[in-house]
Amino acid sequence: MSDKPTVFKGYAVMDPEKWDQFEVIEYQPKTWEETDVELRITHCGVCGSDVHTINPAGWGGTKYPLVPGHEIAGVAIRVGSQVTGIKVGDRVGVGAQIWSCMDCRACKSNQENYCPKKTDTYGHFYPDGVYTMGGYSTAIRAKSQFVFPIPDGLESKHAASMLCGGLTVYSPLVRNGCGPGKKVGIVGVGGLGHYALLFAKALGAEVYAFTRSDKKADDIKKLGADHIVITSEEGWNKPLHMSLDLIISTADTSSGFPIKDYLSMLWVNGSFIAVGLPDDDLPAVNAFTLLDNGSKLGGSHIGSKEEAIAMLELAAEKGIKPWIEELPMKDASKAIQGIKNGKARYRYVLTQDLE
Repeated sequence: MSDKPTVFKGYAVMDPEKWDQFEVIEYQPKTWEETDVELRITHCGVCGSDVHTINPAGWGGTKYPLVPGHEIAGVAIRVGSQVTGIKVGDRVGVGAQIWSCMDCRACKSNQENYCPKKTDTYGHFYPDGVYTMGGYSTAIRAKSQFVFPIPDGLESKHAASMLCGGLTVYSPLVRNGCGPGKKVGIVGVGGLGHYALLFAKALGAEVYAFTRSDKKADDIKKLGADHIVITSEEGWNKPLHMSLDLIISTADTSSGFPIKDYLSMLWVNGSFIAVGLPDDDLPAVNAFTLLDNGSKLGGSHIGSKEEAIAMLELAAEKGIKPWIEELPMKDASKAIQGIKNGKARYRYVLTQDLE
């Protein structure tokens, strides 16, 4: 592969009827600006969001063909003249957001992940009309605000899935006070949940893992949980009534989800933050449910650049390594099907095989 690709290639979904099948296409990259960084992609994580986006039974609204992927690690091969802190040859990554206006209140207060005009890394449009294509590809261009240096001591294959899966849980953990002396619950032990366990423990909290059965108990202990709660057991929530400071839910299901039981376990003004994004609505919550403990029900959207850099530095400092299975990028179908069927333990990472 040349140092500066002039044609971007990627593995694309061509047809919603064949949403888990991929073909190699060539496509137009982002229009170059001097605030941009272009990177040669070496690794791309496979996110549950990829399944929801490319599957017509998921979130909907997808324009085909589409190259998915927003957990991207690679090497900077072109750096705009207005970019600081990144040089050609640096290992860098891109997550689930690739552009924002940089002029609104959110952008000016380091909350660019909440910019009303934000652009997703794939499946959206830049202001000039170019359609965004993701990381199952040879290269990507991005505004430097959304390009994150990968620190020494952290392998690119480990950093890749942190840039969505990791950041999605890291941001609400730190924004809601996860740390020493705090009791934090993690709902669901999958791609997001395994990261939530790793980061909650690394941040110093006492960690409770909530899972429907004990089949992952050994994994959960190795991931650092201090306690395991089996939610299929009668009265599972009662011993923890009003005891947890924070609950992060990574559950990708809504039917029968016992949200009131989880809210009952929060201490006064504790927060339940949902980062799992099921296709259907969450169960209804009566306002009186929130009154007993002043609990808060909220969500979170990835994280800011400041948080991404802090997360990567924490991972390098603490030696945090996600549990990944590497596959060549041509096996994207296998990874997508594995996530859809719940076989991932706990993240798939695609390695570059396109020239």
